[in-house]
Amino acid sequence: MVSLLRGSLVIRRFFLWCFLSALALLLSACGEKQESNRDWGNKNRVLFVANGEEPKGLDPHLTAGDPDRNVIVGLFEGLTKLHPKTLEPGPGVAESWTISDDGLTYIFNIRENARWSNGDPLTAHDFVWSYKRALTPTLPNEYAYMMFYFKNGEAFYTGEIDDFSEVGVKALNDYQLQLELANPTSFFLQVLDHHSFYPVHKATVLAGGDLDDPSNRWTIPETFVGNGPFTLKRWEINNVIELEKNPHFWGAEDVWLEGIHFYPITEYSVEERYFRSGKIHLTHTPQMAIEKIAVYREKNPEFLRIYPNYATYYYSINMTQKPFDDVRVRKALALSIDRKTLVEKVTKGEEVPAYTMVPPDPEGYQPKSYFSYDPELARQLLAEAGYPNGEGFPVRSVLYNTNENHKKVALAIQQMWKDTLNIDIQLENQEWKVYLNTMLNLHHDIGRTGWIADYVEPTNFFNVLIPGGGNNYTGWASPEYKALLDEINATVDIEKRYELFEKANKMIADVMPLIPLYYYSDLNLVHTSVKGWYSNVMHYHRFEGVYLEDDSE
Repeated sequence: MVSLLRGSLVIRRFFLWCFLSALALLLSACGEKQESNRDWGNKNRVLFVANGEEPKGLDPHLTAGDPDRNVIVGLFEGLTKLHPKTLEPGPGVAESWTISDDGLTYIFNIRENARWSNGDPLTAHDFVWSYKRALTPTLPNEYAYMMFYFKNGEAFYTGEIDDFSEVGVKALNDYQLQLELANPTSFFLQVLDHHSFYPVHKATVLAGGDLDDPSNRWTIPETFVGNGPFTLKRWEINNVIELEKNPHFWGAEDVWLEGIHFYPITEYSVEERYFRSGKIHLTHTPQMAIEKIAVYREKNPEFLRIYPNYATYYYSINMTQKPFDDVRVRKALALSIDRKTLVEKVTKGEEVPAYTMVPPDPEGYQPKSYFSYDPELARQLLAEAGYPNGEGFPVRSVLYNTNENHKKVALAIQQMWKDTLNIDIQLENQEWKVYLNTMLNLHHDIGRTGWIADYVEPTNFFNVLIPGGGNNYTGWASPEYKALLDEINATVDIEKRYELFEKANKMIADVMPLIPLYYYSDLNLVHTSVKGWYSNVMHYHRFEGVYLEDDSE
């Protein structure tokens, strides 16, 4: 009995010692200031970024969302690239170019020191193959219509012709690429910096599967080959995407950053906590936690970036489903939303109420508004559609990608529709990739959508509703609207273009396939240690010119 008691006592003393030792280590660690990601990154030239949703993918011909694009611009480079401050197009892979007098033929001179990230030479032939792939009808490229600017680009995509040599894309030699357009396009050099025009490495793509296989895994770190200032080092789904400097990039000596870490953070409140605690340098999403805007305005204005965007937040209506096949229902929904209250009481980030799909351009086209907040007319239209005071209106839903700000907007609009029309609308949220698939396949009733300009020109917004386009989530497929877009593309005279813009604008207002809600403001938190990061109307940011200053001391 005595030996048992002594043994028990020894064991107790041992566990007590372990506990006290662990406690001492914990207290010691707490007493030391832990170096944050941001401080470490400033010293080691690594940028930490909150990137919103987990990207759908990193294939530039298969992606559509901002989280994808934010990473892709670090991994690839097109013929041209926009200046991060002015958005003026400048040299990219092409060091220079010439344009014919009629504006139809462009000849690009490819840099002879351009390389893929595996060291292979990058030539004009790579662009020909890449553009053919992007226009291949069996590839689910949601931006294929962007390449309809090429001569015969649309004809190849629709199957009218099957010989790609008839499309206006030709390698004159290894380092000269000729592009012929269907019509003169003044903003074409801007368009070329869109990710759908980025080249992809042929051997790498084909090693992973067929060129039109959307499940091709060539973009995983083990096999990835790109041509941008960075290459893919690590990709842990729903955790982090790490880029590292590409030593084969033609301008590598001018790239200051050694790496970039992108964190997929869905909730704006979480990304704000990451920023406040030093886990990230900046937020790369176009919005931020609503309740924190006033706090940063008052206490830390040096970190808050608010800038007007050439962008629209809207709801896409699935016109293929009842009761949304009735234009009176669609208009009733649009007219019963108090946008002034929405931006002043809900979003609170200097957004502007929207009544048109295309945002007004102070130096260019300014669309007319053909409707306004009109509860009486909204109720009248709903009654005419067979639902007086909302009676008999079926229960339908608003779909949004999981995000606290989208939820707050949806809740406000849900209540407005209940108060004005006496209809019950449910709310449904989905993870980003699932949401995109649902919208693309028209399995939604009403879907939250946002459009940030890919280039500063009204056609970028009008093209969203092109029949069969990968970003048209409404089911509206109007031959008259498509003919009007074709006429716009064939028109050079600016005043005539403005007239045609207005026809398209009025057609959208008359049909109401979507409900404009507000024009975005770009709301970001950017630490003062980040330099070379500029606000602009496109929420467009490249990383080549970004550098960090160590201000931790």
